[in-house]
Amino acid sequence: MKKMNVMAFVMIISYLLLSQALAELSSSSNAAETSSASQFQTNDENQTAAFKRTHHRPRFNCGYACARRCSETSRKNVCYRACGSCCAKCQCVPPGTSGNTAACPCYANLRTHGNKLKCP
Repeated sequence: MKKMNVMAFVMIISYLLLSQALAELSSSSNAAETSSASQFQTNDENQTAAFKRTHHRPRFNCGYACARRCSETSRKNVCYRACGSCCAKCQCVPPGTSGNTAACPCYANLRTHGNKLKCP
């Protein structure tokens, strides 16, 4: 009879310890899933923020655009120099050899110290 009582006692204690271990394991896995889900969300937010900070338009080929813009001028070196600095700042050059400034407002609004139009 004593052996049966001891055996039942050991079985009850084992059952309680096992159920406690399983309860702790399930609660820690739920917490890990919750924290990993929030970690994934913050990772996505961080990547989106990094993309917004570092994403720029592709480099504009200023050499080609200014060569086209200055092709008919008599003072090519002066035109290339002015067009190059305007293009570097605005990353655009209006089409054609003159005019068409509505296509690139930044290029059209740059002025020299004497308040003259800077860009050809």
